[in-house]
Amino acid sequence: MPRLVRLRGNSSITYPKRVGVRTVDMDAPTRVDAPGPFEARYIAFLETIANLRPDLHRYCTRMTGSVMDGEDVVQEALFKAYRKLETFDDARPLKPWLFQIAHNRCIDFLRRRQVRQQAEAAAMEPEFVDAEEPVGPGLDRAVEHLVTALPPKERACVLLKDVFDYSLEEIAELVDSTVGGVKAALNRGRAKLAPQPSLPHSSPQPRAVSPELSRILQLYVDRFNRQDCDGIRELIGADARLQVADRFSGAFATAPYFTNYHRWPKPWRLAVGSVDREPAVIIHFRDGDRWTPTSFIRFEVSDARIVRIMDYIHCPWILTSATSVIPGEVS
Repeated sequence: MPRLVRLRGNSSITYPKRVGVRTVDMDAPTRVDAPGPFEARYIAFLETIANLRPDLHRYCTRMTGSVMDGEDVVQEALFKAYRKLETFDDARPLKPWLFQIAHNRCIDFLRRRQVRQQAEAAAMEPEFVDAEEPVGPGLDRAVEHLVTALPPKERACVLLKDVFDYSLEEIAELVDSTVGGVKAALNRGRAKLAPQPSLPHSSPQPRAVSPELSRILQLYVDRFNRQDCDGIRELIGADARLQVADRFSGAFATAPYFTNYHRWPKPWRLAVGSVDREPAVIIHFRDGDRWTPTSFIRFEVSDARIVRIMDYIHCPWILTSATSVIPGEVS
């Protein structure tokens, strides 16, 4: 039977039965490395929740402290949600359910990054402290970036309440706590953020990049813009992996990567730049008489060869959450 999932109000969508394409391995613990294109049913699911993606990414970005890591966590969360879709209670709102899964993935990420000790130390603080006024539903962007300095529980509660306007009861369910625990975490987090002075507006400089990485990225951009497929393959390792967010994960050698770019409906160009001070290749689309940075590509390089490509061309909302973007020069 087709699967009916309610989104909001009376709107709903029926997912089609599985079609004859490769199925994604939903049990990959940390990376989406199932070989081949994603199945059509999963892509239909992504299209259904497209309006929720910017908020999910914004939340995961603030929790992880990185727009790149944030989107990777969102990808993992959506695969997990899709795998559990058959058990989803249609009477529940979809957005809090997805946020809960994304929150749990963020906590897993932070544990892997060994931030858990900070959270455990914070949990030993008194549960009741003097209440602070909310930073505000229209939380200032500068303060929003400061929440990354908070322990994970305080960070989550401040974001969910003051940025995404969830109720205390909803937050308690999302973070697996009580209303009293959420209030205490909110008070601690707000108290730590309140004394922060206004941040000066500046343009952070990119981190130092090795000359070898810069050389490889520039060669990649030059050859890709010329559509020199053979020249690009010379830069890529034999076992290189490719992940195109929302579309493909597998070996670069078997991917229809160049073909899909050649068929893209809008004129594009690549340029070497950075996102939140990390080197990246910025994807520009033609917007009238100028080139507009829209998304980016992330690379891993080893022994002077590209060994992993992560392309976010289908996720244009990522750049809106970045603290700084240096778009590079389009030639």
